Amino acid sequence: MAKRSYPLSKVYGLLEPGPVLLLTTLHKGKANVMTLSWHTMMEFEPPLLACIVSNRDFSFAALKASRQCVLNIPTAELAAQVVACGNTSGQTLDKFAAFALTQQPASLVTAPRIRECYAQLECRVVDTRMVNRYSLFVLEVVKAWVDPAVKAPATLHHQGRGAFRVAGQTIILPSKMK
Repeated sequence: MAKRSYPLSKVYGLLEPGPVLLLTTLHKGKANVMTLSWHTMMEFEPPLLACIVSNRDFSFAALKASRQCVLNIPTAELAAQVVACGNTSGQTLDKFAAFALTQQPASLVTAPRIRECYAQLECRVVDTRMVNRYSLFVLEVVKAWVDPAVKAPATLHHQGRGAFRVAGQTIILPSKMK
């Protein structure tokens, strides 16, 4: 099969790890939510992950100052709200009210959880050495929540330029992982 050259500006769409998340923060009494798709797992136990929050985003200063957040995992039913949160700034808009997202208290961090999401990960920033250069935060998940009624979550996976895939069929293959 012949391959063709592919634009470098689109490479991220081939590698996006997904699922798309809604990152919530609380800073100076103001809760905010932003759409986040640039993240990756780094360690199993304790669960560590890295995420990139642009220093142009309103959430950047809140995450840098508070050193905590919640990663809320939406399903396809929330696609419109996910896109709307990504296309607006919390600096001038209460996204929770504007997009009908319900704040729930977290148990170990001050940032709110989003009730409509099927899972939430309460996180603390544990490494900021790459924040100034790459806007990359290393987070440790300190508490995880999941709706047991959701058996096969249809999560969103960003491919760039407004295109998303929805998680589909699960296959189970032999594994030696714990």
